[in-house]
Amino acid sequence: MNSQNKKSFITYIAVIVAILVIVNVVSRNLFFRWDLTNNKEHSLSSSSKSIIGKIDDYLTIKAYFSDNLPHQLANTRRFVQDKLEDYAAYSNSNIHFEFIRDDEKLKEEAQKSGIQPLQVQVLENDAFIVKQIYMGLELLYEDNKEIIPVIQQEKLEYDITTKIKKLVDTNKQTIAIAKTSSQTDIKNESVSQLLSQHYTVRSTNLDQEVPGDITLILLNGLEDSLASIERHNLEAFIGRGGNILLAQNRIKTDLSTQQANSIESDIFTILDSYGLHIEPNLVLDLNCGKVNVQQNLGFIRIPVPMDYPFLPIIKESSFNDDMVMVSGLETLRLMFPSELTYSDSLFNIIPLFKSSNQSTTMQEFFNLNPDPNANPSFRQLNENGKTLGAVAEVLQKDSGILSQIILITDSKFISDDGGGGSSENHIFIMNAVDYLLGDRELIALRSREITSRPLEELEDAEKSRWKWINILMPSILIVGFGFIRLKRENNRAKVLEEIYD
Repeated sequence: MNSQNKKSFITYIAVIVAILVIVNVVSRNLFFRWDLTNNKEHSLSSSSKSIIGKIDDYLTIKAYFSDNLPHQLANTRRFVQDKLEDYAAYSNSNIHFEFIRDDEKLKEEAQKSGIQPLQVQVLENDAFIVKQIYMGLELLYEDNKEIIPVIQQEKLEYDITTKIKKLVDTNKQTIAIAKTSSQTDIKNESVSQLLSQHYTVRSTNLDQEVPGDITLILLNGLEDSLASIERHNLEAFIGRGGNILLAQNRIKTDLSTQQANSIESDIFTILDSYGLHIEPNLVLDLNCGKVNVQQNLGFIRIPVPMDYPFLPIIKESSFNDDMVMVSGLETLRLMFPSELTYSDSLFNIIPLFKSSNQSTTMQEFFNLNPDPNANPSFRQLNENGKTLGAVAEVLQKDSGILSQIILITDSKFISDDGGGGSSENHIFIMNAVDYLLGDRELIALRSREITSRPLEELEDAEKSRWKWINILMPSILIVGFGFIRLKRENNRAKVLEEIYD
């Protein structure tokens, strides 16, 4: 090779290397991913990117992973590393992460950070043994830290983004769970603990003026009228721009005694003044939860689970996709809800979700018997969906201040013994609170979590059609493939005959 060709070759190689280096440097921050998963679990959401953009100092993430994880968790480390690389890529070099893998260092640092070992059952040498593993994250930012003690792959992005938001946004907003003299003993511990992860949560009695630093109150389960001072304080709170998440139906029910009575309260008059009217009925839905019914089996009585239309399950198709707080949700569970109606008024009323188009209502005479043979209403579920949740935007004429009221027609939607104890409802509650406070960064991300995806219920005719398709289609395909092979072999035989004849 002469000197000219050698020089050209070296120049060519140098240019190629320079291009590769530049492409790699640029691709760390500018890259494209084609994510075909249904909920885009391998791509960071716009909410995460928005929160990452608020980081103005170094944020360190330490990942504690034991070596030799059980086979069912073998892919978790790779998934976590891919996710952390995405966070680092979008952080403008503000996020750095490291994996702590050395056994002694792992145990020591994990325990110092507050991450406890996880016990899992593994199969080794044809025997099941209990093994301790570490699989958590520690996030360090300025002088603060947050930990994720156990990594759950399906909600990893939500957990990491929530912790980053908590570290970056140091000023927590204050919300309150309101109490009145007309309420019985209502427990809201589950919802309180859930909300306290993001907000400062405290209780307030409506017989006193709502403190000025509270911009949102949660209220549920009124069974009587408010005292005059309570009503005054509630209306004054709305008048100064306060927001309300209210869970209230019109009928008080007791399944154990199968009793139902209408609730008489001035809360309904207050709601009517804002364009929200709760009908004095109960909504029944074919898409529903189950209750156990005692039935005789020979000489013994056993509990048998039966569909109970008074416990509607709201499915994806019944949510208002135009509202960010419910768009993307999969299910909600309600107990004995009433129908919500609204008419043209001075206020903007936006429905949030309805029952299915296999619903009906019951009023005046309430038959709560769960046995379908004793409850004819269970066979009349053929009406269009009934609105069970809505938001009212209340614009004060004098001041121009906007208040918002979210109404769910289920008095136990926030209570521990009702919807407040359901993980499927927690996402909606968090979304509703974020929406009312104007803090909507986590709403879309939270709705990406997988909650429940039951198989669709099919009509009997459709079930029969698919059954016969499954029975006949394989045979038809096999016979068709056989005819094609036979025809090809016959054509081949004819060609060979023509060649050798």
